[in-house]
This record gives sequence, C-alpha cells and structure tokens, in this order.
Amino acid sequence: MRIVEAHLHLDGRGVLAMDEATFERRSPLTGDVVTVAAAAKAADVDRAVQSAHAAFAAWADTGPGEKRRILNACADALEARTEEFVGIGIGETGSTPFWYRNNVKVAAGFLREAASMTTQIKGEIIPANKAGTLSMAYRQPLGVLVGMAPWNAPVILGVRAFAMPLACGNTMVMKASEKCPGLHDLIARCMTEGGLPPGVLNTVHHSTDDAAEVVNALIDHPLTRRINFTGSTRVGQIIAERAAKHLKPCLLELGGKNPLLVLEDADGDAAARAAVFGAYMNQGQICMSTEKVIVVETVADAFETALRARVEALTLGDPSHQRDLASVVDRDTIDHVADLVRDADAKGARIFGGPVPVEGTMMPATLIAGVTPEMDLYAAETFAPVTALVRAKDEEDAVAIANDTEYGLTCAIFTRDVRRGFAVARRLSTGIVHINGPTVGDEAQMPFGGTKASGYGRFGGTAAIDEFTELRWITVEDPDQHYPI
Repeated sequence: MRIVEAHLHLDGRGVLAMDEATFERRSPLTGDVVTVAAAAKAADVDRAVQSAHAAFAAWADTGPGEKRRILNACADALEARTEEFVGIGIGETGSTPFWYRNNVKVAAGFLREAASMTTQIKGEIIPANKAGTLSMAYRQPLGVLVGMAPWNAPVILGVRAFAMPLACGNTMVMKASEKCPGLHDLIARCMTEGGLPPGVLNTVHHSTDDAAEVVNALIDHPLTRRINFTGSTRVGQIIAERAAKHLKPCLLELGGKNPLLVLEDADGDAAARAAVFGAYMNQGQICMSTEKVIVVETVADAFETALRARVEALTLGDPSHQRDLASVVDRDTIDHVADLVRDADAKGARIFGGPVPVEGTMMPATLIAGVTPEMDLYAAETFAPVTALVRAKDEEDAVAIANDTEYGLTCAIFTRDVRRGFAVARRLSTGIVHINGPTVGDEAQMPFGGTKASGYGRFGGTAAIDEFTELRWITVEDPDQHYPI
C-alpha cells in the first residue's frame, strides 16, 4: 500500500511544518505506516491563523451567490474522490468501506446545505421608541474561527467543523485528528479543488505529543474568535476552561451514553433492528451510538431473544471486503471495554457475542444483558461494539434509567402510540430524541447537539447561524434629535 503524505494547508496549498517535523499514522490492523504527516507546532498555528485573518475581509464581502457556487463545487470535488477516501480511511482507522462512502455522501450534503444557507443569514428591523430612528438587529461574520475535528466520522465531522462557519462569512483553521491526517488532508485538497480562495480554510496536523501545544495555541491566539470541538467530554472540558479565560465562546459536541427505550407496545422487531444498527455501526464508534437498551419487563424476554439473534448474526472481518464490523481505531479501545466486560461478568451480567480479543483490534459485536447500576458499564461510555441491555419495571422506570446519566446527546423511543412517544420524549434530558428510529442519525439542516456532559451549542441549519455570527444592534438616527443636556 502506498504511504500517504499529509501536509499542512496554508494559503490554499500544502506545505511542510516550519521545522519540517513529521509524524506517522499506523494501521490499527497491521501496524504498518499508512500516513506520514506534517507535525505542526505553535509557530505553524500562527501561520495558519494569520493566513485566515488575511483572507477574512474578502471572504466576508463575497456575495452569497458566489459563496453558494463555491461550496457546491467543493461538494462535487469531495464526491469525486470517494474511493480515495475509502482507501485512506481503511488504512488509518480500519472501518468498513460503507462507512467511508456514507461519510463522503453526508459531508457533501453538509456543504450543499451550507451553500443554501448563505442567503438565510438574516437580521430584523425592531421598532424603536426614539422618533426618527431605524433600529436593526444585524448579523455579521466573526472573523477567524477554529474547528477541531475527530477521527471517528472523519469526513462528516471534518466538513461539519467548517461548512456553516464558511457559509456565514468566517474564515477557518481546522485542527485535524492525529489518527486520520490523510483523510483530513484530502478534505482540504478537495476544498481547494472546489475553488475555495486561499486562506479561507487552513488545516493543521499534529503529533500526539504536540496536541496540547497546538490546541492551546489555537485557543490562545488573539485573532481566533470562537471554537467548535467534537470529541470526548474530558477534552471538551479542558478546551472550554481554557477558552473561558479569553471569553471565547465554544460549541462542544461531546460524549454520550445514548439510550434506546422499548416500551411494552413497541414493534419489537423494528426496535431490535434499530438497536443493532445504532449500537454496532462503525463498531460503536459514533457519538450517537446506542450504549444502553432499556426494555420494559413485560416484553423483555422476547425482545432479548430477538436482539441476541441479530447481534450474533453480525459479521466481522477484514474491511477490504464488506463486513458488518471491522477494526476499532486502536488497542486502547479494546482494553477499555475488556475491563467493563469483566466487571459486568463478575457482577452477574449475561454476555452474548464476543469474546473480547486478547490481541489485535477486531472485536465482535457484544451484547451484555442484565446490566444493573452497580456495574461500571451502566454509566461508562464504551465507544466500541458493546451495548448494555437494562430491564425496567415500566415506562416511568425506563425514563428514570434513561435520564440516570451525566450525558444527554441523543435517545430513541419505540412505541406504537406516537402521542405517548412524544410525551416520553419531552421528559428525556437529551438534545435529540427519535421516536421509532435509531439513536444514530444526522441531517445537515437539523439542530444537532446535546445537553449536560454531552456539550452545548448546535450544529446545523438556522441554529448554526447563531453559533457562527455576531448579532449586533445598529441604528440610523436623526442627527437633529433633542438631547436633555
């Protein structure tokens, strides 16, 4: 396999780090080097920010029609490289071809939705008490923004970090993930091919050892105005604390312990299919993954049997051939869930699927039934192909179990009574609720985001305009107005 070279992208071209430092990304499957990437440090961050700052005025003044044309062309360029994304993705993070193709499809949709929003950045005229005054709420771009993208949905979340900010007239520095520098480098190249002007989007890669230096330099830089970050709650807290020292707002999309509730009147087969998709797509490495299936006791035996059969039918194998599951991103993931599985087993849970591999990164789909609050798995996010099955006495108990978590990203409810489903949805403390659908789902026009330890702020659609613009009060007044002194 050809080794991919990933560069920093500054002023619309690929460049080396100032000290010419590089780092390697190795395949989680083979351990072979798949990407050699430029390793940025604080000085490179300054170069990226200065480039974005220099491009800001012209991009902010670019008309919405031209922005729309460019962003649509960028979507076309992204889709034209779909199979290249698949090849690099399998090498860097080890998931299935379907996952990367879907990533490109959804990411292109994000760009096209952002393109359509360039004419939707609106203010309003507000009646003024002062005679002869025209009073306006006016939205305008902020300047240089920072987007920090993760590895797990590398194309979707890489593009989401900058699509709406650019549509709103800002310029961007994207911090790529050290686990998929080749994929994030390819995104930057596609944007250049699509006609994005130099400096409008700059991308920096960094080694694991240099992560703190690069992140701190991005947050601390006097020219960066806001930060969006998708990743773990632990890192999101660090970013928010540092940004708060500079009074810089953040949009944070963080972890989740996402529940799927199966009420006694649910379509059990539909719920089982949704649970399997939600729990095991991309090996459970999605912020929206179904981490906890909560089933009402009266239907629990039948549902457990149906769910177990579907889980045990899932295929696992080399991602160069289509399988349901392939590799997780690293061995640390396996070691983390191995501890959770051992703890649950010791405390009386029933374990189906698996076993947890002693070595390597290929883990079968695992269902752990009979999970109780005493088990670590009850509360801990796995981010792996493992889900917990919890029994509830009734609807009230199911809601209490679903809310018994520090997280609040997404959840699902299965019931044949839609009015009942909506009533339950209103009682669940998550940013997203799906009635008779899986916990995993994203559309570019939707207000995507969580509550509690899952973060704050919203990506997507008109809600994102609030995140990536400044709302100002501007008046035009009578110069001959009367003053009391």
